[in-house]
Amino acid sequence: MINISKLYCGAETPGDKLRYGRKQSEQKPIVVWNSTRKCNLKCVHCYSDSENRDYLGELTTAEARAMIEDIAAYQAPVLLFSGGEPFLRGDMFELANLAKSRGMRTVISTNGTMITPRLAEKVKAHGFSYVGISLDGLAETNDKFRGFQGCFDQAIEGIRNCRAVDQKVGLRFTITKHNFKDVPGILDLVEREGIPRICFYHLVYSGRGSAMDQDDISHADMKELLDYIIDRTKKIFDAGKFVDVLTVDNHTDAVYLYKRMLREGSERAAEVKELLEGNGGNRTGIAIANIDNEGNVHPDQFWSQHTFGNVKQRPLSEIWEDTTDPLMKGLKDRQSLLKGKCAKCKYIAMCNGNFRARAEAVHGDLWAEDPACYLSEEEVTS
Repeated sequence: MINISKLYCGAETPGDKLRYGRKQSEQKPIVVWNSTRKCNLKCVHCYSDSENRDYLGELTTAEARAMIEDIAAYQAPVLLFSGGEPFLRGDMFELANLAKSRGMRTVISTNGTMITPRLAEKVKAHGFSYVGISLDGLAETNDKFRGFQGCFDQAIEGIRNCRAVDQKVGLRFTITKHNFKDVPGILDLVEREGIPRICFYHLVYSGRGSAMDQDDISHADMKELLDYIIDRTKKIFDAGKFVDVLTVDNHTDAVYLYKRMLREGSERAAEVKELLEGNGGNRTGIAIANIDNEGNVHPDQFWSQHTFGNVKQRPLSEIWEDTTDPLMKGLKDRQSLLKGKCAKCKYIAMCNGNFRARAEAVHGDLWAEDPACYLSEEEVTS
């Protein structure tokens, strides 16, 4: 995650300690758990290819409790309940209570359509630190993405219901060529509704998004969009407001932001460089882990085709430290394996080769350059 509010505007934000305050050598993974694959929607870019049906083989309550006990003892700092739609898992609150009692932060990633006033109160009462609600455009665009009419209005109600009980909530927006022109309107919505956080996600080609590299926006459009997001964030802060604005899943943004600050002569550029290099760039297989609904362990939630083991047979704490798997070993120390533009990049300490899943999806080679890097070879070597 690239926190524009923190890096460009100098704001202090709640996630700074996890993002910039941990030594790389001491980082234990944030665990994204696809607690169920079942979902009430059918989003066109869903990485888990979910449907509204029951799936066999999902972790039982007892198996999930054992998993949580292990990852808590392993000192994983955060358990993120994802899906599918996590609110369709009947024991989610019981499991969240266990994680909280063992010292972990709990987070929900949801489409927001199920969050009634009563459910919002329950989320707040069970101590979730954050609820991230996916909204991939304004009304017409979002509903087309989600596959059901009315999803936009339901998600907005979910946000309002969370805010009514003082539950921290924010938006998750996945950028594609079909919705990027909605970004100004989405930021208008954020300001109008008083939403404290928004994450702009770059498209990762997996699940129902695996053939969507052609749906990513052009490199030129991405630069223009990022400049708009940076400028708009600054405008919000200059008006005396606070919104935590982040970009996610493309560490090219880190390099772009730093180089822009250098061009502008920012006094904070050196500090930002230090923070970005300390963060370490893409941490797939290092500081982010994924456990799917059946207990399979993946490098991240976009790489279901690569599995290191299953928590039903072997604890995550053991799987994550085992570098006998060539992929796990490579991800943990990847820079000498990178090819193409990534191998030549002067800013590798900020990016760490970006997303290997995209390289594999497009080039058939997981160590090739990330096709979503929108900087030229000249820009990454100067």
